[in-house]
Amino acid sequence: MEKNGDIIELQPDIFRIKGHGTSSHSYIIKGDYANLLIDSGVDINFPVLQKSLLKIGLKIKDIDIVVNTHEHFDHIGANRYFQDHALIAAHRFAATKITLDDRYVTLYKSADLNEIPLKVHLWLESKSRFDLGNYSLNIIHTPGHTSGSICIYEPVRKILFTGDTVFAGGTLSYIAESGSVGDYINSILSLGTRQILEIYPGHGEISRNPEEDMEKAVKNAKAFLKNEDDVEVEITRFKEDGMLPNP
Repeated sequence: MEKNGDIIELQPDIFRIKGHGTSSHSYIIKGDYANLLIDSGVDINFPVLQKSLLKIGLKIKDIDIVVNTHEHFDHIGANRYFQDHALIAAHRFAATKITLDDRYVTLYKSADLNEIPLKVHLWLESKSRFDLGNYSLNIIHTPGHTSGSICIYEPVRKILFTGDTVFAGGTLSYIAESGSVGDYINSILSLGTRQILEIYPGHGEISRNPEEDMEKAVKNAKAFLKNEDDVEVEITRFKEDGMLPNP
């Protein structure tokens, strides 16, 4: 694993670009046929994204596909810099909120620079697939954090990009306005049927203990439903000044 400031090469031609402040991380996959970006982050973090892309040999117009893991502002805010030349993709439940500018659900009430209409060109379903040649990416609908949340699975390397569905340490994600704790538990249990070696989340550190972290996430979610005081439940939460993950 090669590190370079805000950039980590996680796998050959797969890079994580760190998100600063409220921004999600972005993941770049340099494909044989197309270059794919997972989550663009917030608008204000765009200069970091642009400089990092240049360091790995890509310009903004070299990105062919942008996949949003869900509809929250901290994952979609910089789409504006890609949407006129790249294919923007999101699950259909997320796409409706993005394209109709549903600021209650996308949490734009938390503020970002972006004020222009955002586009979604490809409305995804579970089992959609992107074949990049060197990597094949399978879309898994994982409602819970939001109704339109997805995870992206690469079956050869057995890696999973989870957005805000699974975090390292099993931190329970904030269950947002369109989300459901019950759906969240079901989605995690479904993910657990796959062989996963590493999890690349939208915030925080990489998970190298996916099975353990998913089990803890389910335990935390069930404890949250029962309002149990004797089980530690960590929750990432949004406030008016942005997303504040618990330490």
